[in-house]
Amino acid sequence: RSGLSLTAPASTEDSIRDLKKLIAAQTGTRWDKIVLKKWYTIFKDHVTLGDYEIHDGMNLELYYQ
Repeated sequence: RSGLSLTAPASTEDSIRDLKKLIAAQTGTRWDKIVLKKWYTIFKDHVTLGDYEIHDGMNLELYYQ
């Protein structure tokens, strides 16, 4: 695998959509084309990071659709 490592300042109250927008600002891509996954779980835009138990220092997989 090859890839890019990003750090995005987000809190557990932020939604996946908010995180995608932060990533899009760093990468110059459209946020709605980003898919975030962990193992086989595709994260839904309206759910918060806290609901998915995503916390500081976690790694997520980023794909473009």
